[in-house]
Amino acid sequence: MIHGCFLASRHLITLPSLLTLQRSVTSYNPSSLNTRLVRPVLYSSAQNELLGFFDNLLQQFSACAEHIKQIHSPIILTDASTSGFLVARLISAYSNFGLLDDARKVFETSLVECFSNLLFWNSILRANVTHGEFLEAVKVYARMRLFGIWPDAFGFPLIVRACAMLGDYNLCKVVHCHVIQMGFQNHLHTVNELLSMYGKVGRMDIAHILFDKMSTRTHLSWNVIISGFSRNFDCDGARQMFLRMESEGWHPNPVTWTSLLSSYAKCRRHQDSWGLYVQMKRIGVEITAEALATLISVCATMNIPDKGEMIHEYVIKGGFENHSIVINSLISLYGKNGGVKAAEHLFSGLHSRSIVSWNSLISSYAESGSCDEAFAIFSQLEKLGEHSMIRPNVVSWSAVIGAFAAKGQHEESLELFQRMQFAGVMANSITISRVLSVCADISALRLGREIHGFIIKVLRDVDLLVGNGLINMYMKCGSLKDGKIVFDRVEERDIFSWNMMISGYGMHGHGDRALETFDQMIKAGFKPDEVSMVAILSACGHAGLVSQGRKLFDQMRTRFEIEPQVEHYACMVDLLGRAGLMQEAHDIVQNMPMKPNACVWGALLNSCRMHKNTQVAEKAAAQILNLDSEMTGSYMLLCNLYAGCRRWDDSANVRLSAKTKGLKKIAGHSWIEVKKKVYMFSAGKAMQTGMEEIHWMLNVLSYQMEEEDQGCKTEQDLAKQL
Repeated sequence: MIHGCFLASRHLITLPSLLTLQRSVTSYNPSSLNTRLVRPVLYSSAQNELLGFFDNLLQQFSACAEHIKQIHSPIILTDASTSGFLVARLISAYSNFGLLDDARKVFETSLVECFSNLLFWNSILRANVTHGEFLEAVKVYARMRLFGIWPDAFGFPLIVRACAMLGDYNLCKVVHCHVIQMGFQNHLHTVNELLSMYGKVGRMDIAHILFDKMSTRTHLSWNVIISGFSRNFDCDGARQMFLRMESEGWHPNPVTWTSLLSSYAKCRRHQDSWGLYVQMKRIGVEITAEALATLISVCATMNIPDKGEMIHEYVIKGGFENHSIVINSLISLYGKNGGVKAAEHLFSGLHSRSIVSWNSLISSYAESGSCDEAFAIFSQLEKLGEHSMIRPNVVSWSAVIGAFAAKGQHEESLELFQRMQFAGVMANSITISRVLSVCADISALRLGREIHGFIIKVLRDVDLLVGNGLINMYMKCGSLKDGKIVFDRVEERDIFSWNMMISGYGMHGHGDRALETFDQMIKAGFKPDEVSMVAILSACGHAGLVSQGRKLFDQMRTRFEIEPQVEHYACMVDLLGRAGLMQEAHDIVQNMPMKPNACVWGALLNSCRMHKNTQVAEKAAAQILNLDSEMTGSYMLLCNLYAGCRRWDDSANVRLSAKTKGLKKIAGHSWIEVKKKVYMFSAGKAMQTGMEEIHWMLNVLSYQMEEEDQGCKTEQDLAKQL
């Protein structure tokens, strides 16, 4: 209840009388504002006094939404709702409490009477923009044009900001033309918004021209243009503008320094980011919370926890412990470096936890491989969402889905994706790429196709991340034609796109097509990286292209300026070993510039198994047994090789050695897709419910194959006798 009284001109109007007037409205609801009530006729002077009274009341008692509604009813009864000024106050008051629907209803019911009042239009524009309803703001602008109303210096910046957030370049151009038509091209606030708009849509060339034509600039103008370069990953442009700012006599403020720091971080120039931070401290620049958050993210990316701990000390000394943006970054830092306990401690100390805080903790567990713990935190967030506005968003779902996918728990990952869809959360490119990677791992081609259909129907635009995910899925599932179609349709390819195509052709034995794609990549201006060379050498190995593989390996240093790593030597050993060139493969192992690891010896040992070369196998076995490796594959190869040669004691010794080291063979998995559901077979585990029929059919097929095999042998024996 509001208490007090107010003096409106000559009349003393007390709140009890106002509340009595309000109670005459039996059931107030903003949705019923179209109802035309019988209002008392007021003289002009009395009406002006009452408008001033209501304006004063709205300003002084705006701390509670219920108070605003109590004041709103008498405004309707006294005909004060015909005042554009007062209606604008009401719209702003409702907007401040997040009651955007009520604000819009007030706007709609007063539109006819207040359409010529610019303050009225600006209030609903600001309400929509403030709450992120940018498309609605543009629709309001379109209605202004229909009414013949042009925005003023307060309205145009809001419209420009809405267009910028929508990211529609054509719409941005149209509004820019309107700005020029109305003569606001030199209005400082409007031009600053235009600079920001072109930065958001990636047209820094136009932003630069606008900036050069500005007759008056402020620190905000410089910060906006530097931030635009930063947003578009042009740290050199940001640096040049920073130097120009200094040369023209301007002193960069903390926001300017933070923008430059952010540009270095986005361009992954981490050493420059750290150097800039050191320079800021040396010359006494104020370190903002945003700058600290950026620097912490750099430490997390560079995997330098010691510097991250230095920043943490500065956070404590500088009093930034209550800045959620800083603490959230620290949670991510510790999570990425395996310090999940420290991350959880920071999270528990937060007084106010936003969805970003929850997502940071979930991601911390997810990135450390603790998918069960990540899911537990996610479940807590789900329960919290039942009683508050904070509930899992697309980032939360993507983190947990990715955690299970990375851990190899594909079924759980797909089930979560299905739950996400039922929850009505729209997947983004990160979510889709992670689910596509699951489809690729388990060869779920049908499910991958369905997700592709979802992308076309819902997401529409296939960005690079999703495009690469589709290429990877189709190539690993053996649908090479579909993979090539997606690859051809991706406009902005990167080195990952090419590598996936080369690797896909290679793993399916199409060495010639892998070589052809490799040559096309070079002609397109892409320089092969270490992954490219592993993919093409592996492709040559699977296809038996020995001479081509040798040539490419020799060109790594001379042509591509890539120093061969242990993975490349392993590919060459595998290439030569598969071709039966065992001695040459063994010579490569002996002459490697680095110590061979288990992968190299394993490749050699596998070749020995293929060609039953026990002489080289003995040498490889001795090395493998001396290695402190946790890879069980090499032990199994050696064990099987001895067993194949009936050297049972040696086979048992290898098994004993693996057991002594605590190594366990990873259970084999296979998947089958039946009626849009993926089933997993795992060695040594009980079958899933409903799999008995499949097991029975496998027994039937095995029996039939054995009979057919016996029949073939009988026919061959008869043919020999004849």
